[in-house]
Amino acid sequence: MPGLHHVEIWIADADAARRDWGWLLGRLGFAETARWSEGSSWQADGAYLTFTTSPNLSAAAHDRRRPGVNHLAFRGGSREDVDALLADAPAHGWSPLYHDRYPHAGGPDHYAGWIENAAGFKAEIVAD
Repeated sequence: MPGLHHVEIWIADADAARRDWGWLLGRLGFAETARWSEGSSWQADGAYLTFTTSPNLSAAAHDRRRPGVNHLAFRGGSREDVDALLADAPAHGWSPLYHDRYPHAGGPDHYAGWIENAAGFKAEIVAD
C-alpha cells in the first residue's frame, strides 16, 4: 500500500520540541503515542512523526534553507480552523511567516498559513 509511513526529525532540545510541536500536532488531531527522555512520537491517519535528539547531530541549530526538509505541511481543516490556529500559534511558541500575504502566500487558490518555531522549523497549515 503506498503512502507515508513516518518521518523522523532530529532536534536539539526534546523538551522544547514537545512543547512547540506537541501543541501544534495535538491541535491538528495527532496523538502522542510514545515519549522518552530524548524525544516523542505523534500519530494520525496511520502515519507518525518522531522528534528525537541524537549524539550524531552535526549542528545544534536547524536551518530550513540548507539541503533537507524545508517544512512540513498539514491539513488544517476549514478556513476558520486555519485562521484560529494561526491566531493561537504565537502564544505557543510559533511565529507567523509571510503574514503580510496571509492567507494566499502560496497563490490565489491556496488558503494556508506558515509558522516557524524558535528552533527554526517551519510548518504550513492548509485549509481544505
